[in-house]
Amino acid sequence: MTKEEKQKFKTLIDQEIVSLSKEAESIRESLYPERGDGPSDKVAHLSFKLDQSIHIQRYEEATKRLNRLRHAYLKIDTKEYGVCQECEEDIALERLQLMPESIYCVACMNELGL
Repeated sequence: MTKEEKQKFKTLIDQEIVSLSKEAESIRESLYPERGDGPSDKVAHLSFKLDQSIHIQRYEEATKRLNRLRHAYLKIDTKEYGVCQECEEDIALERLQLMPESIYCVACMNELGL
């Protein structure tokens, strides 16, 4: 991978981190209503709890991806970035465009069952 390609991925990762951080913060804020804004009856409370569990799941996934993106950002200037941890072949640039935090090529990811 060339220095120019790595710089493009660094910019992409940085943009993804900013965007995902904002999304995660928005999700986190929606988890708990302001005092007095909570559900008013039992049915509304059950609906709220269901929505809240979905938001918690979304928040956890966003946080996990943020951690992977931050890790990728720290490794981008090393020889390890863009190289599959399993087979040590280059990860396709198209895959990195979609998921710049990828640590496995598609073949190894499928073989590992991920």
